[in-house]
Amino acid sequence: MEKRSLEKSILLELERDHHLKIQEEVRSKLSSLEVCHQNEIQRTISAFARLQKYAESRKEIDRRLDVQFQRKIAEVLDKHLSMVQRDHEQKSQIVERRIRDDAAVEEAKRREQSMKEEKIKQERARQEAEARQKATAKLAADAQKAAYEAAQKEAVEKEAAKSRAEAVSTSSQISQKSVAHATIMAISTEIKSELPGIKIYADSSALEAESRRLALHDQVPSNIYLSKEYSRYDRQIGKSISKLMPTTDSVKARASELIKALDGQDCPRPIACRLFADKMISIVKSRNPTDKTFGKLAFACGYVMLLVTNQVPDAMDYLLAEFNKVCMYTVPKHLHALNAQARNTDYFRLIGYQEEDGKLQSTEKYLVNVVAYVKLYAAMIQTEIKGVRHPHGLAEGWKWLAMFLNTIPAIPATAFALHAFLKVAGFALHKKYGSQFMKILDVISRHFIPALKAQGSKVQPEAINNLQNYLNDKIYLEEPEGQYLAQQLLSKMFL
Repeated sequence: MEKRSLEKSILLELERDHHLKIQEEVRSKLSSLEVCHQNEIQRTISAFARLQKYAESRKEIDRRLDVQFQRKIAEVLDKHLSMVQRDHEQKSQIVERRIRDDAAVEEAKRREQSMKEEKIKQERARQEAEARQKATAKLAADAQKAAYEAAQKEAVEKEAAKSRAEAVSTSSQISQKSVAHATIMAISTEIKSELPGIKIYADSSALEAESRRLALHDQVPSNIYLSKEYSRYDRQIGKSISKLMPTTDSVKARASELIKALDGQDCPRPIACRLFADKMISIVKSRNPTDKTFGKLAFACGYVMLLVTNQVPDAMDYLLAEFNKVCMYTVPKHLHALNAQARNTDYFRLIGYQEEDGKLQSTEKYLVNVVAYVKLYAAMIQTEIKGVRHPHGLAEGWKWLAMFLNTIPAIPATAFALHAFLKVAGFALHKKYGSQFMKILDVISRHFIPALKAQGSKVQPEAINNLQNYLNDKIYLEEPEGQYLAQQLLSKMFL
């Protein structure tokens, strides 16, 4: 029993020692694992810190590279814009130089032709003088024979003739004063007498100029193009204008053709000028004024009108008369109906409404035509060519703008007309008159636009927005598209 008890105790002791040894090994392993785990955590934290620091350094490097890249882009863009501006200026100078040179060549040719014609006229005059001398010599004998009889009658009628001359002189002076007074009164009352109940808004000097131009214009019958004698010239001028395109070559060719047609000896100058004015202004009807290219075409027309009127000054009065005839705002003038009875068909025809299929056109189409005519008028005014004198240039445009704001009321039609004029000629007027032009814009902002808004729903929002956007966006600082002609059409540049 004791031996078994001893063995059992030894086994128990060994088993306890084994358990303790195992526990110690487990604790040792757990301790080593914990240390490894802590080391791993520290390494992970260190790796994350290094990674974050690396990411921040990369961000800083990318930011520096981005700033440097943007600076380079800005420098390249600035250089490109400078080159484009310089190239544009060079092209403009080349265009002006070519037009000026061509005008000088045409002037030299015209002078040479006029010298030849003058020589021919002198030769004809010499021959006619010789013929008159022969006729005078033949009639001298008859005159001497009749002189004796006339001397006898002269003595008898001398006193009677003297008294009649005094009476005629007195009555003539009175008649001239009456006619002059009647003419002045007709300027301001002519339209009123035709259509009672209509008030005229216009400057007296503008009405006088309009009356003078229309009187000259109406000396040539409006249906002169129907005559067999002059229909050929009408077709020739119309064909030349119909081929006009907004390119330098087209402008030069058309201007040369028209100058030649107006200088022709077979067609009287007034008739040729009337046909030229009619065809040039009717381009609004023959082309689509709502098309985006109409603005460029208007500038091309301005160049042609300047080149032609520089060589044929008489044509300018016919052009202005035709402008005043088709659009009263080119005077500037406004006719206001004072009552509903006055707003009849004759009134609408008088202010420029046209007939379509036997009916008056809509107000929308009427406003489209008003804008087109005013754009064409403004394009002619603002066109300038170095070395070429403009008979109706920017000074007249400045005068037109002042009279418009001083006399014309603020209504939708006048707002559209004013915006069209500023859109085309505003850049040139601002360039020439500077601060004075800004005062004009201030008048529009402080008086014209508020007067439009005061009418409420009667005014189309577009009429107000056009003027406000023009002022707010400072459109007058931007060169209108097409003001300087291109050497060729853009469509041809990509062929």
